[in-house]
Amino acid sequence: MEDKGLSTKMRRILLLINCLILAVGVCGGPLMMRLYYVGGGSRVWFSSWLQTGGWPLTLIPLAILYFYRRKSKGADAKVCLITPQIFIASFVLGVGTGIDDFLYSWGGSKLPVSTSSLLLAAQLGFTAVGAFFIVKLKFTPYSINAVILLTVGAVLLGIRSNGDKPAGVTSKAYVLGFIMTLLAAALYGIILPSIELIYLKAKQAITVTLVLEIQMVMCFAATTFCTIGMVANKDFQAISREAIQFNLGEARYYTVIIWTAILWQCFFVGAVGVIYCSSALMSGVIIAVLLPVTEVLAIVFFSEKFSGEKGVSLFLSLWGFVSYFYGEFRLMKKQKNKRSETEMTPTEIESV
Repeated sequence: MEDKGLSTKMRRILLLINCLILAVGVCGGPLMMRLYYVGGGSRVWFSSWLQTGGWPLTLIPLAILYFYRRKSKGADAKVCLITPQIFIASFVLGVGTGIDDFLYSWGGSKLPVSTSSLLLAAQLGFTAVGAFFIVKLKFTPYSINAVILLTVGAVLLGIRSNGDKPAGVTSKAYVLGFIMTLLAAALYGIILPSIELIYLKAKQAITVTLVLEIQMVMCFAATTFCTIGMVANKDFQAISREAIQFNLGEARYYTVIIWTAILWQCFFVGAVGVIYCSSALMSGVIIAVLLPVTEVLAIVFFSEKFSGEKGVSLFLSLWGFVSYFYGEFRLMKKQKNKRSETEMTPTEIESV
Protein backbone atom coordinates (compact mmCIF):
# COMPACT_ATOMS: atom_id res chain seq x y z
CA MET A 1 0.00 0.00 0.00
CA GLU A 2 2.94 2.30 0.61
CA ASP A 3 4.83 1.20 -2.46
CA LYS A 4 4.99 3.45 -5.51
CA GLY A 5 5.06 0.35 -7.72
CA LEU A 6 1.48 -0.57 -6.99
CA SER A 7 0.02 -3.50 -8.84
CA THR A 8 -2.58 -2.70 -11.48
CA LYS A 9 -5.28 -4.28 -9.33
CA MET A 10 -4.34 -2.27 -6.21
CA ARG A 11 -4.12 0.96 -8.23
CA ARG A 12 -7.62 0.35 -9.60
CA ILE A 13 -8.97 -0.32 -6.11
CA LEU A 14 -7.39 2.91 -4.81
CA LEU A 15 -8.75 4.78 -7.82
CA LEU A 16 -12.25 3.49 -7.13
CA ILE A 17 -12.02 4.44 -3.45
CA ASN A 18 -10.79 7.95 -4.30
CA CYS A 19 -13.51 8.35 -6.92
CA LEU A 20 -16.13 7.50 -4.29
CA ILE A 21 -14.60 9.94 -1.79
CA LEU A 22 -14.49 12.62 -4.49
CA ALA A 23 -18.12 11.91 -5.40
CA VAL A 24 -19.21 12.49 -1.81
CA GLY A 25 -17.35 15.80 -1.73
CA VAL A 26 -18.47 17.02 -5.16
CA CYS A 27 -22.14 16.31 -4.44
CA GLY A 28 -22.22 17.23 -0.76
CA GLY A 29 -19.88 20.23 -0.52
CA PRO A 30 -21.74 22.68 -2.81
CA LEU A 31 -25.13 21.67 -1.40
CA MET A 32 -24.03 22.24 2.20
CA MET A 33 -22.51 25.59 1.26
CA ARG A 34 -25.77 26.57 -0.41
CA LEU A 35 -27.71 25.42 2.67
CA TYR A 36 -25.52 27.72 4.77
CA TYR A 37 -26.47 30.75 2.65
CA VAL A 38 -30.15 29.75 2.28
CA GLY A 39 -30.40 29.33 6.03
CA GLY A 40 -29.23 32.88 6.61
CA GLY A 41 -25.44 32.56 6.67
CA SER A 42 -23.61 35.47 5.09
CA ARG A 43 -19.93 35.26 6.08
CA VAL A 44 -18.01 34.67 2.84
CA TRP A 45 -14.61 34.31 4.51
CA PHE A 46 -16.04 31.78 6.98
CA SER A 47 -17.62 29.81 4.13
CA SER A 48 -14.23 29.84 2.40
CA TRP A 49 -12.52 28.68 5.59
CA LEU A 50 -14.90 25.72 5.89
CA GLN A 51 -13.80 24.35 2.50
CA THR A 52 -10.37 23.42 3.88
CA GLY A 53 -10.86 23.79 7.63
CA GLY A 54 -11.32 20.03 7.98
CA TRP A 55 -7.64 19.38 7.21
CA PRO A 56 -6.93 17.81 10.67
CA LEU A 57 -9.12 14.87 9.59
CA THR A 58 -6.25 13.84 7.28
CA LEU A 59 -4.19 13.05 10.40
CA ILE A 60 -6.35 9.96 10.99
CA PRO A 61 -5.30 8.00 7.86
CA LEU A 62 -1.76 9.37 8.22
CA ALA A 63 -1.55 7.96 11.76
CA ILE A 64 -2.84 4.57 10.56
CA LEU A 65 -0.27 4.51 7.73
CA TYR A 66 2.53 5.48 10.13
CA PHE A 67 1.75 2.56 12.46
CA TYR A 68 1.64 0.32 9.39
CA ARG A 69 5.15 1.49 8.41
CA ARG A 70 6.31 1.20 12.02
CA LYS A 71 5.13 -2.38 12.11
CA SER A 72 6.97 -3.33 8.91
CA LYS A 73 10.12 -1.15 9.22
CA GLY A 74 10.45 -0.76 12.98
CA ALA A 75 12.30 2.26 14.39
CA ASP A 76 13.52 3.20 10.89
CA ALA A 77 10.02 4.30 9.86
CA LYS A 78 9.82 8.06 9.27
CA VAL A 79 6.98 10.07 10.80
CA CYS A 80 6.83 12.42 7.78
CA LEU A 81 7.89 11.69 4.21
CA ILE A 82 7.46 15.16 2.71
CA THR A 83 10.66 17.03 1.82
CA PRO A 84 11.21 20.79 2.32
CA GLN A 85 10.97 21.42 -1.43
CA ILE A 86 7.66 19.58 -1.76
CA PHE A 87 6.40 21.28 1.41
CA ILE A 88 7.10 24.75 -0.05
CA ALA A 89 5.49 23.87 -3.40
CA SER A 90 2.44 22.43 -1.62
CA PHE A 91 2.15 25.47 0.64
CA VAL A 92 2.21 27.83 -2.35
CA LEU A 93 -0.50 25.79 -4.08
CA GLY A 94 -2.42 25.83 -0.80
CA VAL A 95 -2.43 29.64 -0.74
CA GLY A 96 -3.74 29.51 -4.30
CA THR A 97 -6.43 27.11 -3.12
CA GLY A 98 -7.38 29.57 -0.36
CA ILE A 99 -7.81 32.32 -2.94
CA ASP A 100 -9.86 29.93 -5.06
CA ASP A 101 -12.04 29.09 -2.03
CA PHE A 102 -12.78 32.78 -1.49
CA LEU A 103 -13.65 33.38 -5.15
CA TYR A 104 -15.95 30.33 -5.19
CA SER A 105 -17.64 31.25 -1.90
CA TRP A 106 -18.19 34.84 -2.99
CA GLY A 107 -19.70 33.69 -6.26
CA GLY A 108 -21.82 31.09 -4.46
CA SER A 109 -23.26 33.76 -2.17
CA LYS A 110 -24.57 35.74 -5.15
CA LEU A 111 -25.49 33.03 -7.65
CA PRO A 112 -27.99 30.13 -7.67
CA VAL A 113 -26.93 26.49 -7.33
CA SER A 114 -27.19 25.95 -11.10
CA THR A 115 -24.25 28.32 -11.57
CA SER A 116 -21.97 25.72 -10.00
CA SER A 117 -22.48 23.83 -13.24
CA LEU A 118 -20.91 26.69 -15.15
CA LEU A 119 -18.03 26.69 -12.69
CA LEU A 120 -17.42 22.98 -13.18
CA ALA A 121 -17.80 23.26 -16.95
CA ALA A 122 -15.20 26.01 -17.19
CA GLN A 123 -12.97 24.20 -14.69
CA LEU A 124 -12.84 21.09 -16.85
CA GLY A 125 -11.78 23.14 -19.86
CA PHE A 126 -9.13 25.00 -17.87
CA THR A 127 -7.89 21.71 -16.35
CA ALA A 128 -7.52 20.16 -19.81
CA VAL A 129 -5.57 23.18 -21.11
CA GLY A 130 -3.51 23.43 -17.92
CA ALA A 131 -2.64 19.72 -18.04
CA PHE A 132 -1.57 20.10 -21.67
CA PHE A 133 0.86 22.94 -20.92
CA ILE A 134 1.97 22.08 -17.36
CA VAL A 135 2.39 18.28 -17.46
CA LYS A 136 2.45 17.83 -21.26
CA LEU A 137 -0.65 15.63 -21.21
CA LYS A 138 -1.28 13.88 -24.52
CA PHE A 139 -4.87 14.06 -25.69
CA THR A 140 -6.63 11.17 -27.40
CA PRO A 141 -9.74 11.48 -29.60
CA TYR A 142 -11.75 9.96 -26.75
CA SER A 143 -10.48 12.38 -24.07
CA ILE A 144 -11.06 15.36 -26.39
CA ASN A 145 -14.58 14.12 -27.10
CA ALA A 146 -15.21 13.68 -23.36
CA VAL A 147 -13.98 17.20 -22.53
CA ILE A 148 -16.20 18.74 -25.23
CA LEU A 149 -19.31 16.75 -24.25
CA LEU A 150 -18.89 17.34 -20.51
CA THR A 151 -18.21 21.04 -21.03
CA VAL A 152 -21.20 21.57 -23.32
CA GLY A 153 -23.44 19.53 -21.03
CA ALA A 154 -22.40 21.48 -17.95
CA VAL A 155 -22.72 24.87 -19.67
CA LEU A 156 -26.30 24.00 -20.61
CA LEU A 157 -27.13 23.85 -16.91
CA GLY A 158 -25.99 27.43 -16.47
CA ILE A 159 -27.91 28.84 -19.44
CA ARG A 160 -30.95 29.83 -17.41
CA SER A 161 -28.99 31.17 -14.44
CA ASN A 162 -29.84 34.75 -15.49
CA GLY A 163 -33.49 34.02 -14.84
CA ASP A 164 -32.71 32.49 -11.45
CA LYS A 165 -31.16 35.57 -9.86
CA PRO A 166 -31.67 35.24 -6.10
CA ALA A 167 -33.96 37.76 -4.40
CA GLY A 168 -32.12 40.77 -3.02
CA VAL A 169 -29.11 40.36 -5.34
CA THR A 170 -28.49 43.35 -7.62
CA SER A 171 -27.53 42.94 -11.28
CA LYS A 172 -24.08 44.35 -10.51
CA ALA A 173 -23.52 41.85 -7.69
CA TYR A 174 -24.77 39.04 -9.92
CA VAL A 175 -22.34 39.91 -12.72
CA LEU A 176 -19.48 40.23 -10.22
CA GLY A 177 -20.38 36.84 -8.76
CA PHE A 178 -20.40 35.40 -12.27
CA ILE A 179 -16.89 36.76 -12.89
CA MET A 180 -15.67 35.48 -9.50
CA THR A 181 -16.98 32.01 -10.37
CA LEU A 182 -15.14 31.94 -13.69
CA LEU A 183 -11.92 33.13 -12.02
CA ALA A 184 -12.28 30.35 -9.43
CA ALA A 185 -12.71 27.84 -12.26
CA ALA A 186 -9.61 29.12 -14.06
CA LEU A 187 -7.48 29.06 -10.91
CA TYR A 188 -8.47 25.53 -9.89
CA GLY A 189 -7.92 24.40 -13.48
CA ILE A 190 -4.28 25.40 -12.95
CA ILE A 191 -4.00 23.97 -9.43
CA LEU A 192 -5.01 20.40 -10.41
CA PRO A 193 -2.27 19.84 -13.03
CA SER A 194 0.20 21.68 -10.76
CA ILE A 195 -0.39 18.97 -8.14
CA GLU A 196 0.37 16.36 -10.79
CA LEU A 197 3.56 18.27 -11.65
CA ILE A 198 4.69 18.00 -8.01
CA TYR A 199 4.30 14.22 -8.27
CA LEU A 200 6.29 14.12 -11.51
CA LYS A 201 9.12 16.36 -10.27
CA ALA A 202 9.47 14.83 -6.80
CA LYS A 203 12.83 13.13 -6.30
CA GLN A 204 11.30 10.40 -4.14
CA ALA A 205 8.71 7.68 -4.32
CA ILE A 206 5.14 9.01 -4.43
CA THR A 207 3.33 6.96 -1.81
CA VAL A 208 -0.16 7.21 -0.35
CA THR A 209 1.34 8.82 2.75
CA LEU A 210 3.13 11.50 0.74
CA VAL A 211 -0.03 12.25 -1.25
CA LEU A 212 -1.98 12.77 1.97
CA GLU A 213 0.80 14.92 3.44
CA ILE A 214 0.81 17.14 0.35
CA GLN A 215 -2.96 17.49 0.59
CA MET A 216 -2.81 18.31 4.30
CA VAL A 217 -0.17 21.02 3.75
CA MET A 218 -2.25 22.53 0.94
CA CYS A 219 -5.40 22.60 3.06
CA PHE A 220 -3.49 23.98 6.05
CA ALA A 221 -2.08 26.81 3.91
CA ALA A 222 -5.52 27.56 2.44
CA THR A 223 -7.09 27.56 5.90
CA THR A 224 -4.37 29.89 7.19
CA PHE A 225 -5.04 32.29 4.31
CA CYS A 226 -8.80 32.24 5.00
CA THR A 227 -8.20 32.62 8.76
CA ILE A 228 -6.39 35.90 8.08
CA GLY A 229 -9.40 37.01 6.06
CA MET A 230 -11.77 36.00 8.86
CA VAL A 231 -9.76 37.95 11.44
CA ALA A 232 -9.71 41.06 9.24
CA ASN A 233 -13.46 40.75 8.60
CA LYS A 234 -14.21 39.97 12.28
CA ASP A 235 -15.98 36.73 11.34
CA PHE A 236 -15.00 34.87 14.51
CA GLN A 237 -16.96 37.34 16.64
CA ALA A 238 -19.97 37.02 14.35
CA ILE A 239 -20.27 33.21 14.35
CA SER A 240 -22.23 32.90 17.62
CA ARG A 241 -24.53 35.75 16.60
CA GLU A 242 -25.12 34.22 13.17
CA ALA A 243 -25.87 30.84 14.77
CA ILE A 244 -28.63 32.34 16.91
CA GLN A 245 -30.21 34.04 13.90
CA PHE A 246 -29.92 30.99 11.61
CA ASN A 247 -33.29 30.09 10.08
CA LEU A 248 -32.96 26.37 10.83
CA GLY A 249 -31.95 26.87 14.46
CA GLU A 250 -28.71 27.26 16.37
CA ALA A 251 -28.02 23.53 16.76
CA ARG A 252 -28.50 22.89 13.05
CA TYR A 253 -26.25 25.82 12.23
CA TYR A 254 -23.30 24.08 13.88
CA THR A 255 -24.33 20.77 12.27
CA VAL A 256 -24.29 22.44 8.85
CA ILE A 257 -20.83 23.97 9.28
CA ILE A 258 -19.31 20.75 10.67
CA TRP A 259 -20.63 18.65 7.80
CA THR A 260 -19.61 21.34 5.32
CA ALA A 261 -16.01 21.05 6.51
CA ILE A 262 -16.11 17.23 6.39
CA LEU A 263 -17.63 17.01 2.91
CA TRP A 264 -15.27 19.59 1.39
CA GLN A 265 -12.33 17.65 2.86
CA CYS A 266 -13.64 14.58 1.03
CA PHE A 267 -13.56 16.64 -2.15
CA PHE A 268 -9.92 17.70 -1.78
CA VAL A 269 -8.63 14.32 -0.60
CA GLY A 270 -10.53 12.54 -3.38
CA ALA A 271 -9.24 14.98 -6.02
CA VAL A 272 -5.54 14.50 -5.19
CA GLY A 273 -6.12 10.75 -4.80
CA VAL A 274 -7.52 10.49 -8.32
CA ILE A 275 -4.56 12.51 -9.65
CA TYR A 276 -2.20 10.11 -7.85
CA CYS A 277 -3.89 7.03 -9.29
CA SER A 278 -4.54 8.49 -12.75
CA SER A 279 -4.21 12.13 -13.89
CA ALA A 280 -5.38 15.70 -13.32
CA LEU A 281 -7.63 15.44 -16.36
CA MET A 282 -9.40 12.39 -15.00
CA SER A 283 -9.97 14.23 -11.73
CA GLY A 284 -11.59 17.03 -13.73
CA VAL A 285 -13.68 14.55 -15.70
CA ILE A 286 -14.96 12.86 -12.52
CA ILE A 287 -15.89 16.24 -11.04
CA ALA A 288 -17.76 17.20 -14.21
CA VAL A 289 -19.57 13.89 -14.65
CA LEU A 290 -20.92 14.13 -11.09
CA LEU A 291 -22.48 17.48 -11.90
CA PRO A 292 -25.90 16.04 -12.92
CA VAL A 293 -26.03 14.16 -9.60
CA THR A 294 -25.46 17.44 -7.75
CA GLU A 295 -28.21 19.06 -9.82
CA VAL A 296 -30.66 16.24 -9.03
CA LEU A 297 -29.87 16.57 -5.32
CA ALA A 298 -30.42 20.33 -5.58
CA ILE A 299 -33.84 19.62 -7.11
CA VAL A 300 -34.69 17.25 -4.27
CA PHE A 301 -33.46 19.39 -1.37
CA PHE A 302 -34.01 22.93 -2.69
CA SER A 303 -37.08 22.25 -4.88
CA GLU A 304 -35.42 23.46 -8.06
CA LYS A 305 -37.06 22.70 -11.41
CA PHE A 306 -35.69 19.98 -13.68
CA SER A 307 -35.60 21.80 -17.03
CA GLY A 308 -35.01 20.38 -20.49
CA GLU A 309 -31.48 21.74 -20.38
CA LYS A 310 -30.76 19.61 -17.32
CA GLY A 311 -32.05 16.49 -19.09
CA VAL A 312 -29.83 17.12 -22.12
CA SER A 313 -26.89 17.88 -19.81
CA LEU A 314 -27.36 14.58 -18.03
CA PHE A 315 -27.28 12.72 -21.34
CA LEU A 316 -24.17 14.55 -22.60
CA SER A 317 -22.35 14.09 -19.28
CA LEU A 318 -22.97 10.34 -19.26
CA TRP A 319 -21.89 10.14 -22.91
CA GLY A 320 -18.68 12.00 -22.12
CA PHE A 321 -18.03 9.76 -19.12
CA VAL A 322 -18.40 6.60 -21.23
CA SER A 323 -16.21 8.09 -23.98
CA TYR A 324 -13.37 8.90 -21.60
CA PHE A 325 -13.30 5.52 -19.90
CA TYR A 326 -13.64 3.64 -23.18
CA GLY A 327 -10.54 5.49 -24.36
CA GLU A 328 -8.73 4.60 -21.12
CA PHE A 329 -9.76 0.96 -21.53
CA ARG A 330 -8.38 0.85 -25.09
CA LEU A 331 -5.14 2.52 -23.97
CA MET A 332 -4.62 0.02 -21.13
CA LYS A 333 -5.35 -2.87 -23.48
CA LYS A 334 -2.81 -1.52 -25.99
CA GLN A 335 -0.15 -1.12 -23.27
CA LYS A 336 -0.84 -4.63 -22.00
CA ASN A 337 -0.37 -6.08 -25.48
CA LYS A 338 2.94 -4.22 -25.85
CA ARG A 339 4.19 -5.62 -22.53
CA SER A 340 3.19 -9.13 -23.61
CA GLU A 341 5.08 -8.77 -26.89
CA THR A 342 8.17 -7.49 -25.02
CA GLU A 343 8.10 -10.40 -22.58
CA MET A 344 7.74 -12.96 -25.39
CA THR A 345 10.69 -11.67 -27.41
CA PRO A 346 13.52 -13.26 -25.26
CA THR A 347 11.69 -16.61 -25.29
CA GLU A 348 11.43 -16.56 -29.05
CA ILE A 349 15.16 -15.78 -29.39
CA GLU A 350 16.09 -18.63 -27.05
CA SER A 351 13.96 -21.12 -28.98
CA VAL A 352 15.84 -20.19 -32.17
